[in-house]
Amino acid sequence: MRLQVVLAGLATVGLLAGCGQLDAQTPRADTGKAPSADVGDARKKLAKLAVKGRAPRTGFEREKFGPAWSDVDHNGCDTRNDILKRDLKDETFKSGTHDCIVLTGVLDDPYSGKTITFKRGQDTSTAVQIDHLIPLSDAWQKGAQQWTADKRKQFANDPMNLMAVDGPLNGQKSDSDAATWLPPRKAYRCTYIAKQIDVKAKYDLWLTTGEKDAMTGILASC
Repeated sequence: MRLQVVLAGLATVGLLAGCGQLDAQTPRADTGKAPSADVGDARKKLAKLAVKGRAPRTGFEREKFGPAWSDVDHNGCDTRNDILKRDLKDETFKSGTHDCIVLTGVLDDPYSGKTITFKRGQDTSTAVQIDHLIPLSDAWQKGAQQWTADKRKQFANDPMNLMAVDGPLNGQKSDSDAATWLPPRKAYRCTYIAKQIDVKAKYDLWLTTGEKDAMTGILASC
């Protein structure tokens, strides 16, 4: 009996020791279907990202990143519907579209923690919007000006950089970086920052000093 108690205690310690990594890596029902980021790996990547000043916004236009929601993976569906299909649950689709056009669904919003019902329509679609984790304007000022048009198009439609989220919060975020905006749901901030760093590392986008400080502070609490 005594041996069983000791073993049970050791198992509990082992589970607690691994909680931080598990929280970062394991997808949960309240964060949608998008894969979670690895916080430990994000710390290493953050240390390697360049830190520079923000370049002028001069010349930025949405069109510089290609037509909105292009079908870059050539699966017959535009990127917006691809992300809605990935991140919503209980989806229904418009008939005759090969399950491309999402008509309804339910979002477990990672930014607010709310459950949001999506219904396609002129007055209802904006309840759920697709957020660029690294906003296009922000990317433009931190390296994307020098990219080819094709690379900018790929970036704008990369599922790694896209999430279905609460529409009003997406509008509130606008083109802010981590120094000026974070999800109000604090439990998601570690994953949010880790995902941003993954995108920055993939595309070799630099950070401002304030942005790196904010990211470092969040990851220190994870």
